[in-house]
Amino acid sequence: MSASPVSATRTGHRLHADERRAEVIEAAVRVFADNGLAGTSTEDIARLAGVSQPYVFRLFGSKQQLFLAAVGRGFERVRLAFVEAARHPIEVGGGYDPVLAAIGQAYGRLLSTDQALLRLQLHAYAASGDPVIRDFVRAEFAALIAAVAELSGVPAQALRPFFAEGMLMNVAATLDLSRADVAWDDMCEGRAAEA
Repeated sequence: MSASPVSATRTGHRLHADERRAEVIEAAVRVFADNGLAGTSTEDIARLAGVSQPYVFRLFGSKQQLFLAAVGRGFERVRLAFVEAARHPIEVGGGYDPVLAAIGQAYGRLLSTDQALLRLQLHAYAASGDPVIRDFVRAEFAALIAAVAELSGVPAQALRPFFAEGMLMNVAATLDLSRADVAWDDMCEGRAAEA
């Protein structure tokens, strides 16, 4: 039986190929979140991950495939947060589903604590002019809808307002509308808060 492929880290600890692949994906999440698909070089990702650029191509084949892996990791983080939240429903009253309430709160926390994830999501939607990326993002988004439907017991067709609220949360987080000096009413009136 052959040994698993390994590579050395800066500390001398050797990682299996799967662990190194996960590290490269995490580096890609950060760099793609900052620069988008077109503005990111695989060299920058390799540098952050502590590997060579040829090794990145050996693992992923192309920058597009690495981008899809990073975007997939972002959707996975959201799904895992939703699964955990569904274990702790929140009664909010007004007939609102307690599992959806918990999932919504978890998503809000995720957006506030993981800005790279938020920016990566936005870059994934923006890069969807590429049909390969569009099909991948569409499939991941559909899987997320299906997961929320399964977790909550709410039919997928009835989740449109829930996901619309999530997209509004993305915009609010991106524009930092949670800041006290940015009033929603001012935004609705087309006025930005004075800096």
